[in-house]
Amino acid sequence: MIDSEIQLPNLNLPEIQPQLKKQDGKLFIYDFHRKRDLILTPEEWVRQHWISFLLVQLNYPKGLLSLEKGMKYNQLQKRTDVLVFDQSGSPYLIIECKAPQISINQKTLEQACLYHSTLKSKFLILSNGMKHVSLRWIAEENRFEQLKSFPEAPI
Repeated sequence: MIDSEIQLPNLNLPEIQPQLKKQDGKLFIYDFHRKRDLILTPEEWVRQHWISFLLVQLNYPKGLLSLEKGMKYNQLQKRTDVLVFDQSGSPYLIIECKAPQISINQKTLEQACLYHSTLKSKFLILSNGMKHVSLRWIAEENRFEQLKSFPEAPI
């Protein structure tokens, strides 16, 4: 049973219907994609909203999503929050999720660009759940351009 006093922030993304549980004084959210309970951190709250948004509203194929590859709790190891592949298996979209109270700034962009420099995705989204920055990589100009919308599901 979840305490009624738990207040989760409303995000600037479609609402989700999370399965929450409290165990040993910690709050967990069930991740339907990875099929396991995860500690509900502010960043995880944003990530779960993005997963739902990609799958439900934008119709991204579930099999193309990869979440938090690497050692999940080792803050020193680099890992993407959400990585989407295209149908050929190439990186299509990286989403860098931050907690709602963390601003989307140059440091956030630089972190996401580190992942992009290795993965060479076509798109990059920076989000704290409240503010979202959607970018498209223009390879021939070696730069990103900001988009007014989110990338469509890969074909």
